[in-house]
Amino acid sequence: MIRYYPTLFALLLPVVVWTEAKQPPNIVFVLFDDIGYGQPKSYRADSPFKTPNLDRLATEGMRFTDAHSAAANCTPTRYGVLTGRYPSRIGQFGVLKTYSAPIIPKSRLTVASFLKGRGYHTACIGKWHLGMKWVDGKPGTEKQLPIGARLIDGPNALGFDYFYGFTHARNIGSIIEQDRVVANVKGIENQPLMIGKAVKYIEERSREKKPFFLYFPMCPPHSPIVPAAEFTGKSGIAGKEGKYADWVYQGDHMLGQIMDALKRTGQEKNTLMIATGDNGAARRPYPPLREAKSSIYEGGHREPFVARWPGKIKAGSVNHDVICLNDLFATCADILRADLPPDTAEDSVSILPGLLGKATVPMREATVHQAPAGLAIRRGPWKLIMYRNGNRELYNLKDDISETNDVSRANTVVVGRLEKLIQSYIDRGRSTPGPAQKNDFDLSLNKRGGKK
Repeated sequence: MIRYYPTLFALLLPVVVWTEAKQPPNIVFVLFDDIGYGQPKSYRADSPFKTPNLDRLATEGMRFTDAHSAAANCTPTRYGVLTGRYPSRIGQFGVLKTYSAPIIPKSRLTVASFLKGRGYHTACIGKWHLGMKWVDGKPGTEKQLPIGARLIDGPNALGFDYFYGFTHARNIGSIIEQDRVVANVKGIENQPLMIGKAVKYIEERSREKKPFFLYFPMCPPHSPIVPAAEFTGKSGIAGKEGKYADWVYQGDHMLGQIMDALKRTGQEKNTLMIATGDNGAARRPYPPLREAKSSIYEGGHREPFVARWPGKIKAGSVNHDVICLNDLFATCADILRADLPPDTAEDSVSILPGLLGKATVPMREATVHQAPAGLAIRRGPWKLIMYRNGNRELYNLKDDISETNDVSRANTVVVGRLEKLIQSYIDRGRSTPGPAQKNDFDLSLNKRGGKK
């Protein structure tokens, strides 16, 4: 089913979008790694970082001010992006390593397998970080895999026709193509290889008639901080932060190369392009948001989120609705006017009405956030944080975006209402309309635990 809370007019929007297009749109999803909400100039005018392409995308499309990753760290967010499901439902609160087992079973529909089943060619180029099963057990070391080592149950098993990338940032040198390691390179060489392959893929798809889905999870500005020589000193920031700023700039430049490739090959107009981040910046808080990566506070999971679809999304528009990266799945289904099976994308809501500037009511009933410390639920201006130790904090983000004044004691009714809502999401195995589903983890609001 298509998931949002629409007006009657909005219900007709998917039909309008579909019939106007000669073929379904290409979908490009660019995921920065550890980018802070306050780093792009389009989100903070006095930011010292150079992000000209992300800012250009905002000028040409829609900038969301209240977008959130499913989690405040890498692996869980990526699970949410591809499955449209909250990672807490499988107990995934930490991040995976080189030999970690896959956390998405082959039986679960992903946004890639869904689109592939509807005629799309699909590719993931970049950081995977969702686990792989190695045929030889644990070949090589945590930081380097031997050339020829083969994997199963990776990206190809989850709907991606093509994969070129690496397991995670600490193993950035081992390059994997499809189901085997094909090279070992220096960390500084990795991202030029990734963007080169992405541009080549876009060029190749321009010669085909079928639409494509490109998922490009880059490394910048996550460590290792290894800007290529052509970006060294180009950020304009000197001193200790200079190298990091160069790395941010290189990530933004890669986004620009994808944008330019789409335009050069004549595919720009019929492409929905989204650029966002998986969680806050590592150890770099940007006021007024509190804290950074791994935190349950806003700095941990509120992300830049920019979308462009020429002729559909109004250029230079701004959207203040609360959305989640999980919403990619339901949005794709909405664009294609396709119903989703009941055991699919249980926590994904279509943001298509918002993208088209037609939403008249909030697209989400509420949004669940997570961090290693616990869960939070956001509804309207209210955000209730529920720590694993049982402590509770309540903030009114409309009045207190910096989360400095816990008002839980003065608003017990609001606390109770939000606790009841998130408990219903847990009990039903979903936060969207549809038949109840089973969680894969015994999730309790007061229970410690969870996968690492």
